[in-house]
Amino acid sequence: MTLERPDLSQIDPEILAYIESLEEELTRLQEGSRSRRAALSDEPAEPSEPPTTKCLVTMSKNGRIKRTYRHLYLRQRRGGMGVFDLDTPEEDPTTYMTVADESADLLFITDFGRGYRLPVSSLVAAQVRERGRLVTELLEMQPDEKIRVMLPAQDDGYLAVLSERGYVRLLRHNYLSASMRPGTPLFDVGRFGSVATGNWTTGEAEIFIATQQGKGIRFRERMIHANGSLGIRLDRGDEVVGVVGVTEETGVLLMGADGKGTIRIMSGFAANKAPGTGGKTAFKTDQLVGAVAVSDNDDVFAISGLSKIIRFQAVEIPPKEGVVQGVNCMALRADEVTAITACAIP
Repeated sequence: MTLERPDLSQIDPEILAYIESLEEELTRLQEGSRSRRAALSDEPAEPSEPPTTKCLVTMSKNGRIKRTYRHLYLRQRRGGMGVFDLDTPEEDPTTYMTVADESADLLFITDFGRGYRLPVSSLVAAQVRERGRLVTELLEMQPDEKIRVMLPAQDDGYLAVLSERGYVRLLRHNYLSASMRPGTPLFDVGRFGSVATGNWTTGEAEIFIATQQGKGIRFRERMIHANGSLGIRLDRGDEVVGVVGVTEETGVLLMGADGKGTIRIMSGFAANKAPGTGGKTAFKTDQLVGAVAVSDNDDVFAISGLSKIIRFQAVEIPPKEGVVQGVNCMALRADEVTAITACAIP
């Protein structure tokens, strides 16, 4: 017997959240059953796309970096185990990923608040499972300086740079142009704290900040002072993990270290009238690892501490307006997700 889902719009929000969590758990169990059946039948990975000059760039916590053509990563189903990628020791997990064309530049910002640019083509094109090289061999960094932001350079928009204390500053794209001197100071770490993360925005919409405890805040970009403002007030023991430029219609992929994720629609996450307040729960998780904007034509990449990487379509994750526990995005064994990214596929 098939039952239709009744109208739950008038139900108490706490009861509705509980019902949705039960539905998510049922979906997870059903997906797990399908994944096990597929594994038993040796179902091949789905072809992802024809050869492209787009590259997935992966970098470890200590700066070991490589690029691999995106089409070499075959698409799997959500909930799979993935394949091994960047070859690094267990104590140096992959913590940064982005997608960029081989003709583009990569923009780096360090924990010291200094900026660098590097052509993607300067990275040797490697296979999926290769060791890469240290980024310090390519950039003139100080011995104790660490990369905290790695993104494709852009010719428009603003870069939102977020500090470990929750302060945010918007940098116009022209400050980050090809003429930028290597090591240019971009962020006052003495005043705001070390750089934690960053992302591109339009400068005219809204900012969504996510923390490790699954909390978030959303506010208009124009509220950020030219020299920087407190974006979110962090609870004790919490830390920022992502910043995303959003609108009311944007879907933000939130994924935990346990491999569960959700796409949170911003229309269901009320905006604050001003930045600098405490966050509210955006996703039920013990450890959020990332937040990225996604759309229906995007593919998601997630990588673990043991360098297992999975690629799947964003449409496999049901979008939600409310707080949920998420669905299983990556199967893990004594492992945890360490980084995510997403990109549009033609």
